[in-house]
Amino acid sequence: MYSTPDLIFRDGYFLEQHEVTTDDGYILTMFRIPGSPANPAVPGKNVAFLMHGLLATSADWVLLGPGKALAYMLVDAGYDVWMGNARGNTHSRRHVFHDPDARNTVFWDFSWHEIGFFDLPAMIDYTLAYTGHTTLHYIGHSQGTTSFFVMASTRPDYNKKIRSMHALAPVAFMSNLRSPFVRAFAPFVDQLKLITNLLGVREFFPSNELLIMGGQHLCEDEAPFQEVCANVLFLIGGFNSAQLNRTMLPAILSNTPAGASGHQLAHYAQGYNTGRFRQYDYGVPLNLARYGAIRPPDYPLHRVTAPVALHYSDNDWLAAVPDVRKLYSHFYHTIGLFRISDPRWSHFDFVWGIDANTLVYERVIDLMERYNF
Repeated sequence: MYSTPDLIFRDGYFLEQHEVTTDDGYILTMFRIPGSPANPAVPGKNVAFLMHGLLATSADWVLLGPGKALAYMLVDAGYDVWMGNARGNTHSRRHVFHDPDARNTVFWDFSWHEIGFFDLPAMIDYTLAYTGHTTLHYIGHSQGTTSFFVMASTRPDYNKKIRSMHALAPVAFMSNLRSPFVRAFAPFVDQLKLITNLLGVREFFPSNELLIMGGQHLCEDEAPFQEVCANVLFLIGGFNSAQLNRTMLPAILSNTPAGASGHQLAHYAQGYNTGRFRQYDYGVPLNLARYGAIRPPDYPLHRVTAPVALHYSDNDWLAAVPDVRKLYSHFYHTIGLFRISDPRWSHFDFVWGIDANTLVYERVIDLMERYNF
């Protein structure tokens, strides 16, 4: 009812589904919107690739509907739009060998490092090969920005495939985040990892029918728990009640949470605890085996040479302003640092905000046009 294909069909846009297998065996689903009745699907359109955040799916880019959702605005502006889905979410929960539902499965042995190192290159290469282009525009939200910085710094050859990169609520350095959820969880990340490993729990916040039904019935209009549903989201990413369309809550909660590895959450917690943007910390013995050092290496952000624009806000509890500015200082080729004019704009407003089209997306599309050739 509210999946990415359902929403696109409902809204009258063209849809294609594509699959790609990563070098380490994960089978990922991408959705393509090549056009609409008003904008026919013709060869040669500039390509825009969109990547969602943690616990999310490609649905984030179409939830706001025609005229307001970024994917549709890009199609209307003449772009060939591709939307990725990271390993482990509801659309990319497959592997050539491993079963995600098996106890103690190694399917979930990944963090956002692997999403950047394996998933993004596989999806970008497939998209470019299919369309016949050599470059594309990349737009990411939250973890979709983190994973990009992993790719561009550890596999720098991919920088030349990026016409422009637009980071919405960019997350890399995390020392100043204000989310009470993360601040409470992060100091105990090692103990929690030990407990979950002993219990054989590898997947966190999976999507299931009970959760979807609960979101649809408890959070719908006139439901007594609707404000509770809204406040859960606010506690994670920041409060901005005026920008959340409560009628969208059933659709949002049908797609989020979409499942993730515990390592993804732990990797962010490690970043908060250390104040560094670096690879996953497995503990001294495994670090020595993997990295040849007792601590994981920092990501070499000086190797990010793609044109990068960072779009940030004052009230983002996960991508704090000082951390965004610190990140920006590491880049070689910058488009700009763009603050959202609404002082209450929060982390999730970048994808679900009522005024995202006018406060964020129009500027992103204008900037992209400068890099078309």
